[in-house]
Amino acid sequence: MIEAVMLWNEPNNLSHWDFRVDPEWKQFAEMVILGARAVRRVNPELKIVLGGISPIDPKFIHLLGTHGVLDEVDVVAVHGFPLDWNHWKIHEWPEKIAEVRAVTSKPVWVSEAGASSFGAEEIQAFGLRRTAELLLPVVERVHWYSLFDLPASWTATTRHKEAEGSAYYRHYYMGLVREDGTPKASVECFPKGLGVCQWFHFEDHRLAAGVEWLRKLEVKYLRTGISWADWFRPNAETWFDRQMEALDEFTTTMSLCFTPEHLGQAPHYTSPPKRPQDFAEFAEWAVSRYAPPRQSRKNVSEQQFVSRKPFAGVGCELSE
Repeated sequence: MIEAVMLWNEPNNLSHWDFRVDPEWKQFAEMVILGARAVRRVNPELKIVLGGISPIDPKFIHLLGTHGVLDEVDVVAVHGFPLDWNHWKIHEWPEKIAEVRAVTSKPVWVSEAGASSFGAEEIQAFGLRRTAELLLPVVERVHWYSLFDLPASWTATTRHKEAEGSAYYRHYYMGLVREDGTPKASVECFPKGLGVCQWFHFEDHRLAAGVEWLRKLEVKYLRTGISWADWFRPNAETWFDRQMEALDEFTTTMSLCFTPEHLGQAPHYTSPPKRPQDFAEFAEWAVSRYAPPRQSRKNVSEQQFVSRKPFAGVGCELSE
């Protein structure tokens, strides 16, 4: 069951939005506003979440408020990784939430919080326990990033890749489960009530195993994504249908992001789209198909939106 749709992911992070092209985030704001209104038209009951920000920056939330974005969403979300990438301590989590609440009356969710096992699995286990202790009492949703380690042969979605040094390689060790399918020490201390954020790549071979692990961990709240860029791959809707059907038993936040190369101002997944209404069209399609109003729980027909796709382009798989 889809409980919420999240519009974009880490918009204040250069690895997910090219703010060199859009330095005041005005184009981003227009895109999100049009997307939110499209979602409302399809399903007014669905929660709309502003893409989780990383780093946590209250000034960024305030800026988007001046552009009218906060008037269109129900929830703002933040991401935090104090044991790996952020320049603050893990015990500061409540302060970080309070800083965001000081600039908006919207509920705050933590749509990604995690710790890698890059240095030691014991560090990740500590991070999991402490994150849950600090956040579960103070926010409605906490999604642990992530369920699976990123396979070594895959590319992490960052801008500078290996040039980032150890910061890049930490992306590969964020999971509770190793690439070979065996559990880490953190599995033993996974607490009730904690959600999970797991991005599934296009035609991801881990989907069935992911469902089984989520059941074993008794996860109720899940966050995953549908890539706008992948929408233009051959058989994309078949894959999306399979993914969302497999995850239907969980209370899911569906994230929508990544610009198709042929629709961007530049041929890159971080680019602002040439036409922000194209993202709104994608959001309308995704919500119509996977989160329609309760009185009309039917999939949109296979052909309803196909004619709106200009042509097939290169996709961009959702991952961190």
